[in-house]
Amino acid sequence: MATRDPAVLPISSQGVKQRNKPLVKGMATPEKATITSDAMKMLDPHGLKPDSIETERIVNVLDETIAKLEMSSLIPCVIDSLDRFADMLGPEITTNLMEHQKLSDEMEQLLSSSEEGDSMRPEEQQGRLCLLQHRLKCSVRNVLRLLLANPSLCQALKDEAWARGSPTEAFLKAFREFRNFILERLLTSPVEEDKKTRFAADISLQIRKNTEAITVLQAELAAAIRTREEEIHTKDNVIKDLKTSMQDLTTDCEAAIQQMKEEGERKQREELQATQARSASLQQDIQQLGAQLSALVLEHQASELALRKRNCRMETEIMNWIQKYDTDMGEKQAEYEEVQAAYAQEKAQLSLLTEKHAVLLQEYSQIVEERRIRQEKEELALKELNTMNLAAARIQAFWRGYLVRCLFKPKKKKTKKKGKGKKAKK
Repeated sequence: MATRDPAVLPISSQGVKQRNKPLVKGMATPEKATITSDAMKMLDPHGLKPDSIETERIVNVLDETIAKLEMSSLIPCVIDSLDRFADMLGPEITTNLMEHQKLSDEMEQLLSSSEEGDSMRPEEQQGRLCLLQHRLKCSVRNVLRLLLANPSLCQALKDEAWARGSPTEAFLKAFREFRNFILERLLTSPVEEDKKTRFAADISLQIRKNTEAITVLQAELAAAIRTREEEIHTKDNVIKDLKTSMQDLTTDCEAAIQQMKEEGERKQREELQATQARSASLQQDIQQLGAQLSALVLEHQASELALRKRNCRMETEIMNWIQKYDTDMGEKQAEYEEVQAAYAQEKAQLSLLTEKHAVLLQEYSQIVEERRIRQEKEELALKELNTMNLAAARIQAFWRGYLVRCLFKPKKKKTKKKGKGKKAKK
């Protein structure tokens, strides 16, 4: 009864689970691969830190409440083992625990008497119940105050690791989730809250779309199943028809087999008689072929003996040819080695001559180049000489012409004067 004190925790864990339910569904969908890092940080309350004194105070109150809940969940176990922990707890805490046990027993007796239909009036019973509840609350507060005043004692009791009941563990887990939820709400700004709301709405929309798609696929699956069942029913009918036809076919086959057996036996007798006749004729052929074989064996033995003699003679000739070949090849090998040595010597001489040829070729190319340059210079000088000779000849011709003109000028003047004198006389 102490673990469900309404004065300690006025908020139920069911509301916390209902508030956290959309976020849990959103994170469980297959679309979580598209969640950004900011959204993951926004959804993770463990990565947040208090950034104001009021937030730290609220978180400290919630942590103290969780500690009180943990200790209050251990009170029934401590009371059950009170003799064991009497020395550890001390007289004051032991006395309060015993009083708490008495109040719990009175509450149970009162509740059991009300269920059995006691003669006590409901108003009086309700009054006693309220009084016991108030005293029980006060007793729980006193016990918690004394236990929390001694942290080492609280740690020692926790180290005993009693197994709490599943409702108590569920309630503690829900209250821790409520503490994380409150811390997340306190540290979430309006913008982040808007982002989270939109994110949750997107996830819900995706869930609805997935649900609709699943519904459509289920309908298609049901239609496919019905179609498959119809096909199976059709095939079953076909199989039944085939079985009936197979039975008829089996009857017909048995009759045909019986008829075939009779015909086979009749043909076997006929073939047996024909086979006996053929075997007699074949026996005669075998005797004739045996005689021919004996004659051929004698003939072939004589030819085999002649071939063996010829083979021996050919083997002897082959051995002689092989020995002669080995001798010739030895001589050829010696000759080849001599030629190879001469070739190596000539190759060395060729390399020396090649080097000398390269040097001489380089000198020859230099000489040819010098001759070409000298010839070009001579040609250039000859060309200049011809040009100068031509120029000198022209200058001399011009000079001779000038001298001739200079010589003929006075004569022209005299002839002109004579011509003028004659005209004047006339």
